[in-house]
Amino acid sequence: MNLIIDIGNTSTKIAVYNGDEKVEAFRTNQLKCEQIEKKFSRYRIKKAIISSVRIVPPFVYDLLSVNIPFVHLLSHKSDLPFTIGYETPETLGTDRIAGVAGAYKQYPGANVLVIDAGTAITYDFLHGSVYEGGNISPGIEIRFRALNRYTGKLPHLKMDENFHSPAKSTAGAITAGVINGVVYEINEYIRTFEKSPGTPVVILSGGDSGFLKDKISHSFAYMPEIVTDGLNYILEYNAK
Repeated sequence: MNLIIDIGNTSTKIAVYNGDEKVEAFRTNQLKCEQIEKKFSRYRIKKAIISSVRIVPPFVYDLLSVNIPFVHLLSHKSDLPFTIGYETPETLGTDRIAGVAGAYKQYPGANVLVIDAGTAITYDFLHGSVYEGGNISPGIEIRFRALNRYTGKLPHLKMDENFHSPAKSTAGAITAGVINGVVYEINEYIRTFEKSPGTPVVILSGGDSGFLKDKISHSFAYMPEIVTDGLNYILEYNAK
């Protein structure tokens, strides 16, 4: 059994895998020692991996190391089945590495665009066995928050399915502008990527992917668990 801990900007996801099969998973906004203990106490965990885009709380690694024989802290120095072609690999988010790893496992040798729509929206390009790098854009919530923070009167709104464009109110204009802006951005990335040689593959993942998936007009594979799948793959790869 494998324990996966993915610490993101907004929340932490904890998952348990048996081989390639995910047994269970949950997401929390406040990572606590008891949550981790509860997860692995029910299973015979032999291996664990920690991925974090923030500083890892000391208790996490300490707790796992005491109870689990093999614990891997993911970084750009980890053994990977593909080459990282990033000029500053030490600044590369481990969530992006994991997403690319999941894509590589699912589509070995293919040209893949991994779109992870979360706090930030990342666009990562895998060409065969080389991770070429990618782009980072503000996520939906950041865009809503920025309009409120950097203007005098615009309210802080949340995602809402009910909007029209062109909008007939300021709230509608904000909602349509943010959501349509993200959708247009994603559609253009996919449209451009579709010109790649061979049969390019697009993967959509991330916390906001469920909200966005029905609004995108191009073909893609919806894989909301691509990051945890990738972490499980990297864990097995390094344990060997």
